[in-house]
Amino acid sequence: MIQIADARVGAQASVPVHGGTALGVYEIRKRFAVRRKWTERLRAPFRRTWTDALQGISFEVRVGEIVGLLGANGAGKTTLLKVLSTIVLPDSGSAEVHGVDVVRNARRVRSLIAPVTADERSLEWRLSARENLLFYAALCGVRPAEARSRVDELLTQVELSASGDKLVGQFSSGMRQRLLVARALLRRPRVLLLDEPTRSMDPIAARSFRALLRSEITERQACTVLIATHDAEEALELCHRVAVMDRGRLVAIDTPAALSARYSSDVYRVFTSTPDHAAFTRWRAETLASAPYQSGIDSVDISLGSGADAADVLNSLVLAGARIHGFEKLRPSLADIMERVTADGERRA
Repeated sequence: MIQIADARVGAQASVPVHGGTALGVYEIRKRFAVRRKWTERLRAPFRRTWTDALQGISFEVRVGEIVGLLGANGAGKTTLLKVLSTIVLPDSGSAEVHGVDVVRNARRVRSLIAPVTADERSLEWRLSARENLLFYAALCGVRPAEARSRVDELLTQVELSASGDKLVGQFSSGMRQRLLVARALLRRPRVLLLDEPTRSMDPIAARSFRALLRSEITERQACTVLIATHDAEEALELCHRVAVMDRGRLVAIDTPAALSARYSSDVYRVFTSTPDHAAFTRWRAETLASAPYQSGIDSVDISLGSGADAADVLNSLVLAGARIHGFEKLRPSLADIMERVTADGERRA
């Protein structure tokens, strides 16, 4: 058991890492031909324009770890998941799943992983949820007696036991997404690849799904999870580490807490009933906002600048006669962190 700092202030998340490397990605590169208009194809039929989807991506994921892939649309997250799923061949570099090369031994890799993509259309809508899972179990060669007990277990885990005999065509999009996750877990995979799995779920169902990933899938089954997401809460609440991608490059990978500490600024929020006190004048030029907080109390955001000490600033405000009711450091949102990480990566590039 190792300790990885949680993104929330003062918290420590116990991460069940069972030893060894589950996923290894080493200098993976992939590019695709850009689709051209028919007029361009007529003028220059043999000309090709390429776009780089992955530009030398390298990182490792340990067994039992949940790593989030973050980035804007077109950052390369889905392409990377497809490479690991053996759906797309990389142009160069290598990737391994539990030491098995995804190109040289793709069949073995497919027995170790279970991908779940958004807007999956492979469910049989005229069958019930239970029948869908039993049908898939038969395709995978699971014995009937074992399949029935496993299906009942999975329907309970994804909170679909009450709807097990309901036709999938009558399911909501969130219910179908949970059924897809149950189907992926049917073969007890060692690595789960998720592409925006909670996009169609309501907030309560999404929170329940994240709890399932943590407690049942990673901790009890020692399953490794690589998840592409745009959800800030999902990344902060669920992932042990976050990998930020930008236009095919991996620009940062660390715990949410470490990224927050590295890319945060020294901005503090002062809760005061005297927001117009002369003591705040020296910081007015750098003040980010002044907004009502509660009855009789306003909040003033001040930037300390380089070399300033928060305790000294607070002490000077109190000695000057400002009435202070609270003083806290502002933590950047995940969107702010991604923006700063991306800008830092562009400067280095």
